[in-house]
Amino acid sequence: MYAKQYEITLPADYDMEIIRKRVAAGGHVLDDRAGLGLKAYVIRERGIDGSPVNQYAPFYLWNDTSAMAHFLVGKGGFQNIVRDFGRPAARHWAGIACHAGPARTAFPWAASRRLTSIPADSDPDATGLGLATLIEREVEELPGIARREDVHTVALAFDPGSWQLMRFVLWEDAVAPDEAATECYEVLHLSAPGMARLPEGQAW
Repeated sequence: MYAKQYEITLPADYDMEIIRKRVAAGGHVLDDRAGLGLKAYVIRERGIDGSPVNQYAPFYLWNDTSAMAHFLVGKGGFQNIVRDFGRPAARHWAGIACHAGPARTAFPWAASRRLTSIPADSDPDATGLGLATLIEREVEELPGIARREDVHTVALAFDPGSWQLMRFVLWEDAVAPDEAATECYEVLHLSAPGMARLPEGQAW
């Protein structure tokens, strides 16, 4: 499993109905994309749920990294983003764990993301295993989140370039008030051709 997201930050007075119409017209294109676990077409609107910006920020979980690469550079669909908005940075994270929640069969109307920096001094015993211990603690939290009746999917991944952990949760109705999210999103569409093939539990 591999996670990917790009963020297109739009002007403060941008009419987000333009994005809604864009997704309504073209979101179905990836509904049967080979190698894709799921794509959540998510937005943030300035002044809603604490968002300081208008933003279109699609989030992906890929089962096949070659399919992800084809999407980005092989006329797989990303060229439409480049054409209309310029080329955003595509952030990506190696998958650690994923769980289906009780609301997996429902449409998720909301999503949350939590980014956490992994401290440079996370190996206090100087064994080299401090990072593994930290990751294990994060992994242990996921089943509890996944058991919540309003959770569709929860995924944990990490970026070994910036050394950040990323937790992404799809929610049936709204982001839980006690979820420690750094960003909250509205979901406009979900393409999930390979959702059943996403790993259940830890990915290794």
